[in-house]
Amino acid sequence: MRREHRKPLPALAVDILRDLRNHTGNRRLAFPSIQSPERPLSENTLNAALRWLGYSNTEATSHGFRASASTLLNESGRWSADAIEAKRGHFGADEVRRAYHRAAYWDERVRMSDWWAGEVAARVRRCPKHGGLPASVG
Repeated sequence: MRREHRKPLPALAVDILRDLRNHTGNRRLAFPSIQSPERPLSENTLNAALRWLGYSNTEATSHGFRASASTLLNESGRWSADAIEAKRGHFGADEVRRAYHRAAYWDERVRMSDWWAGEVAARVRRCPKHGGLPASVG
C-alpha cells in the first residue's frame, strides 16, 4: 500500500518557481511535457537531459542525485538518519517498524530542505561554466 509522501519546498525553490511564473504565465503545470502541455514532464526527462549534456547512464542518473543528497546530508552530521530517509520517502525495510513508525520529521525536513538548497546554490555559483542563478532568485 502506498502512503502519502509530502515534501517541504525550500524558500529558494519557491523563489525559482515564482521567477518561472514571471516568464511562463499562470499555467496549471510548472513543468509540462513537451509533447502535451496538459501532462507533466516524464520521470525520464531528467535522464534524457543528462544524456543530451553528454553524461552516460554510468556517469549520472536522476536517481544518482538522490543518492548524492542522502550521502551529503548524512555526512554533514546535521540531520537524523530517520529524517533523511523520510525526506527521501524511504521508510526502511523492517515491516514492523514501517507499520508503527509514522513520524514525519516535518520541522527537521523543512530546515534540511532549506540547508540543502543553500548547499546546491553555493555549488552552482562556484561552477565556472554556469552563469549562476537568476538575479531575482535567492
